[in-house]
Amino acid sequence: MSTHTQIEKNGLFELTDEARAELVSSKYYNEDLAPTSVSQRTWTTYNITMLWVGMSICVPALSLATGLVSQGVSPWLAVLNVALGNIIILIPIQLNSQIGCKYGIPFPGFARLTFGSIGAHVPALLRAITACGWTAIQAWVGGGAVAAIIGCFAPKFMDANWTINLPSWGGMQTTSAGTFIGYIIFMVFVAWVAYNGVERIKWVQNIGGPILIVLMIALMFWSVKIGSDAGFSFGEIMGQPNNQELIDASGGNFTVIYLVGLMGNIAFWATMALNIPDFSRYASSQKAQFRGQLYGMPLPMAFCAFVGALYAQSAELHNTSNGLQAGQAGYYNPFDVVSVLYNINSKIIVLIASIGVIMATITTCVAANVVAPANGFSNLSPKRISYKKGVLIAVFIAFFILQAWWIYGSGGAFFTWMNAYGTILAPIAAIFIADYFICKKRYVDIAALFKGQDGRYHYHNGVNWAAIIAWVVAFILPLFIYFGVQGAFWTFINSINYIWSFVVGFVVYLLLMKTSLAKDSFMTEDEHETLTRRS
Repeated sequence: MSTHTQIEKNGLFELTDEARAELVSSKYYNEDLAPTSVSQRTWTTYNITMLWVGMSICVPALSLATGLVSQGVSPWLAVLNVALGNIIILIPIQLNSQIGCKYGIPFPGFARLTFGSIGAHVPALLRAITACGWTAIQAWVGGGAVAAIIGCFAPKFMDANWTINLPSWGGMQTTSAGTFIGYIIFMVFVAWVAYNGVERIKWVQNIGGPILIVLMIALMFWSVKIGSDAGFSFGEIMGQPNNQELIDASGGNFTVIYLVGLMGNIAFWATMALNIPDFSRYASSQKAQFRGQLYGMPLPMAFCAFVGALYAQSAELHNTSNGLQAGQAGYYNPFDVVSVLYNINSKIIVLIASIGVIMATITTCVAANVVAPANGFSNLSPKRISYKKGVLIAVFIAFFILQAWWIYGSGGAFFTWMNAYGTILAPIAAIFIADYFICKKRYVDIAALFKGQDGRYHYHNGVNWAAIIAWVVAFILPLFIYFGVQGAFWTFINSINYIWSFVVGFVVYLLLMKTSLAKDSFMTEDEHETLTRRS
């Protein structure tokens, strides 16, 4: 009887038909989690580039720069911060994409390889909860557009003085009542779409992205106009220095603000550094995956940063030159780009722009940030939690726990949110890299990922405690500052939280995997050859 369970074709691996047939009855195997066959890996550089362009150009991406400018950072330094953060996060994303390209396994399979068949629920749940946070943020953006549409017929929704006090993690917070009502409407719509299937509005995705690009270009010209009305040319807008008054209001330390912003910009894609195999397993080659992301992510993100920085600085100059404060008519919120819709006199333009924002936001919100956590929650107990129940759980967490009115209420809160989850997710990305490239030496027994206790990746009762311990040790210290711990040391490690957690997780995991915690998860080249049939 053949011992081969996998086939290698031009450097790409897939399960043999016999191995696949044998695994079908395993509770750890289903068609969604099954590794792709080589014939299914058809995505070219162009396909992957377009995927990344579609994910990169979104309203929250503008906030990476507007959040920095609203804290006093100059426009060009804000753009540089975003660009640098995206280049840095390219490294773990590219490294963790390789296992998907080579073996065709998705993120849950990668998690089993490293955390164990049961321990894999830890990174899966963390990714799911983070996605719930982004669901809340995108629903807030979409809700702002909904409020703008209603405001065309009910002016009260455009009234800056119509506010509501809401409980948040930062205490009671005053926010726009119109936006909050729009948020509720949009969140209900998100839940309905996800519950019934995103396929029904799939056509929207094909036109939503291009519409948003047009709107961003329009926002760029609009920003130049309001800056010009305030007496500043384009060069003078972008050439503004750091605003010390805003820096003082944000803590007074420019270096800390800038580093925290950089860590937040790295963390913007922290989830993709984990679940990139979900996409790369369809790539025709690692070269296609590398080039596609290189072409499709840094430049669009830099474009969004430029538009965001231009808008935020123009808004600041407009408000200052006209003596406007928050809550007054004509005031532009430098952080919240969607607030522009509340200051446009033409109802036709407001309707068109708002519909465009909604169309571009709904499919991304559902497909990227609701479906994934819904499946993750369902995977905890498939017999008790259906996908539809998972949707309801995801929406509940997004609305009541990960409160968009707090996360997206200011640039400081937005970066606090990204830094917090980035700190927690960074060591998982590092552990994945350390395990695959150094511990496992890129040798993977694909079939064993679906065998549970009968496979080599079950570790100790389904949990690789080396991964769990390394993960906790890595993220725990930077989080102390969120619980009131003060001091120069704590401020420093929090300002480099993603890098700190990544490096500590990487090193601690390698040390622990030299102990008995690794069990028999390692495979030699000879063992790998025994399992593999060459084609």
